[in-house]
Amino acid sequence: MNIRKLTTTLTLLGLAVFSGSSFAGPPATVADIAWMTGNWAGNLGPNQLEENWIMGEAGSIAAMVRMTGDDATSMFEMITIEEVDGSLVLHIQQWDPGMVARTDGPQEMELVEITENSVKFKATSEGGMAGLGYSHPDADTFIIHVENPDSPVFNISLKSRSIWK
Repeated sequence: MNIRKLTTTLTLLGLAVFSGSSFAGPPATVADIAWMTGNWAGNLGPNQLEENWIMGEAGSIAAMVRMTGDDATSMFEMITIEEVDGSLVLHIQQWDPGMVARTDGPQEMELVEITENSVKFKATSEGGMAGLGYSHPDADTFIIHVENPDSPVFNISLKSRSIWK
């Protein structure tokens, strides 16, 4: 190999190593999680949890979440899932009523597993969860899988409903 070719090869290798993201999730696009789109609601103890996932577009999908009970809203949550480096990254943040942030910023999670009707993310930044997943076992059921750092996975089962009720 001549010096010019060797220099070019080493330069390209250096650019690939130092300019790339450390993100290493499996290949996926928001089209792969289109099944999340919809309005889902269910009981969480005495409260109702509602997730409204909008259709994916331009490399992202998003949800607005609300928890209500006793004729009051107790929490709002925003979730975004974006295409990054050929895979997916989730950001999540919660607010109390009045848009009072519960944390300084969103928690970030990277994709670790995806199937035809399920997706799983693991935390890559500080926050309340070690992992978060979603599954869609049938047309009317949407399950949230919450993994807290020191406890087993907690499943929240939601049902499909119309936002135009």
